Amino acid sequence: MGFRLGIVGLPNVGKSTLFNALVKASRAQVASYPFTTIDPNVGKVPVPDKRLEVIAEREGSERATPTFIEFVDIAGLVKGASRGEGLGNQFLAHIREVDAIAMVVRCFERGDVPHVEGSLDPVRDVQIVDLELVMKDLETVKGRMSKVEKSARGGIREAREEMKHLKTLMGYLEDLEPLRRHLKDMEEETVSYAKTTLFLLTLKPVLYVANVSEEDLPDGDGNPCVEALKGIARNENSPLVVICADIESQIASLEEEEAEEFLKAYGLRERGLNRLIREGYKLLDLITFFTTNRKETRAWTVKRGTRAPEAAGKVHTDMERGFIAAEVINYRDYVKVSSLAEAREKGLVRLEGREYEVRDGDIIYFRFKV
Repeated sequence: MGFRLGIVGLPNVGKSTLFNALVKASRAQVASYPFTTIDPNVGKVPVPDKRLEVIAEREGSERATPTFIEFVDIAGLVKGASRGEGLGNQFLAHIREVDAIAMVVRCFERGDVPHVEGSLDPVRDVQIVDLELVMKDLETVKGRMSKVEKSARGGIREAREEMKHLKTLMGYLEDLEPLRRHLKDMEEETVSYAKTTLFLLTLKPVLYVANVSEEDLPDGDGNPCVEALKGIARNENSPLVVICADIESQIASLEEEEAEEFLKAYGLRERGLNRLIREGYKLLDLITFFTTNRKETRAWTVKRGTRAPEAAGKVHTDMERGFIAAEVINYRDYVKVSSLAEAREKGLVRLEGREYEVRDGDIIYFRFKV
C-alpha cells in the first residue's frame, strides 16, 4: 500500500521546482509558463528519521533502509479547470488518486516568472484551487443523485439512505465550501460514504506550503502573504510549511557537508524538505515501526491504529498469515540500553498478541509459523 501526497497549486508557484528538490532529480521539467507538467510525476521520497541510523549502528546491521512516502507533482490548476479549462479534468483526475494534498502557494515576487493571476494574493489563490475542487465534487454528487433518485422515490431503503447522505453533502458544496472544513458538522456515516463511495476531492486533508524568496527565510515573518496563508491554515487546523523551493533545489544538488554550510548561511537548522516530508507523513496519520537484524535495519510505514498481524504483513505476507506474537520495545525505552540483547536481559521487551496496536517507534520481532 502506497501513501501519496499530491503537490497542487496554480501554475508558476514553484511546484515542479519543489518536486525536483524532493526527489533530487530533474524528471519534472521546470519552465516559466503554465502546463509544463502534463502527466503527473511520481517520486518515492525517504522519510528522514534519525532513529533508523541509531538502531542500525547499535545492532551492527550491514545496511539501514528507510521507509518512503510518494509525492506526485500535479500540473497547475487554473480557473475553470472543473469545466475543462487548461488541462483541468486531467489534473482533477490525478488529484483524485492521491491521499492528501500539499497546496503550494506563491508568496514571492519574481518579474521573470509572472503570476498567472497577475498579482500575489494567497487567499485568492487558495480560493481558486478550492473552488475548482468543489465544482468537481458538486458534479460527482449531482451525477450520483440522478442515478439513485428513482430508487429512493420507490422506497428502496439503501437508496433512501444514500440520498440522505447526498443531500447533506450537496448542502455544504452549494455554499462553495470544501467539505474538509465541515468534517465536525457531518455524521461519521456521511463522511465515510463520501470518502469510500464518491472519493470526493475536498475531503482530502491539506498541507499548505508557503513558497517564499530566500530573503524571507527561515519562517516568512513579516511577509504579508505568509501571514495571510497562516490564517487560512489556522482556521482549518491544517499544517503549514514555509519553504524556498529555489534554495531547496540548490541544497539538493550539494554534498552533505556543503549542504550543512549552506543551511547555516540562511539560518536554517534543517532542510525545509525534511519538515515538508514529516508534516505530510503526520497529515496522512502515518507512523513508523522498525525491524532489525545483522543484515538490515528497516523502517516501515503503517496507519496509526494498525494491529500487529497487519504490520507483520508489511514485512512479509507469511508473517501475517502465520502470526503468533510480537516481541516489542519502543524506541524511547530502547535508547536507555545499549542493544536489544541488553533490553531482553532487563525485561524491557514485551510480548504482544493479535490485538496490539503498533505505536510509532516500536522495534518489533514477529513470531510466526506457516
